[in-house]
Amino acid sequence: MKNSILWAIVISIFAALAGIGYWSLSLVMTKPDESARIPLEIAADYIHAVIEANRTVYATEIVDKFQEKGLIEAAEHWRQENALPLPAQFLIETGKHVAATGSGIKYRLASLTPIYVWNAPVTDFERKGLEAVIKDPSKPFTGIVRIGRERVFQAIYADRAVAKNCIACHNTHPNSPRRDYKLHDVMGGIIITLPISR
Repeated sequence: MKNSILWAIVISIFAALAGIGYWSLSLVMTKPDESARIPLEIAADYIHAVIEANRTVYATEIVDKFQEKGLIEAAEHWRQENALPLPAQFLIETGKHVAATGSGIKYRLASLTPIYVWNAPVTDFERKGLEAVIKDPSKPFTGIVRIGRERVFQAIYADRAVAKNCIACHNTHPNSPRRDYKLHDVMGGIIITLPISR
């Protein structure tokens, strides 16, 4: 009974965060008249603010607090272990849902020292962007890039260790190439991709 109540709370919070994120993204991407269009840099800042807020709340108010109270753990293999997703997995999962909407908006995590190779930069632009946000986390690295035949806008924002579970995972994971992260260190970047025209 206690477990089903916890799961109901977690699912409700997850749904609320996802709904708020989707609503915010839809506001940014609506097409009013041309004079009211939001510049891509500002749209990316808005989207990043929502992503960062959702991830921080999830990591600190849900995962950290539930684990401290011994109610439920966050685990890498969360589906198989009936656990919460790790904060990085939460961001990756919400990114998949946003990409599936067909809006052209995509976001993902990447790092120069990833636990898994699929989270490494895939282009020279991404590598340069990750290097730039490590040097100066206060501003994103942005530009127009070509992905296949399509030109898109990309913005790379510093991704910081916002909770104890972030550093615990990266500092102890057997695949981790770096094991000295501290709270608030830049661990990589959030890469946001926006269509140039819709």
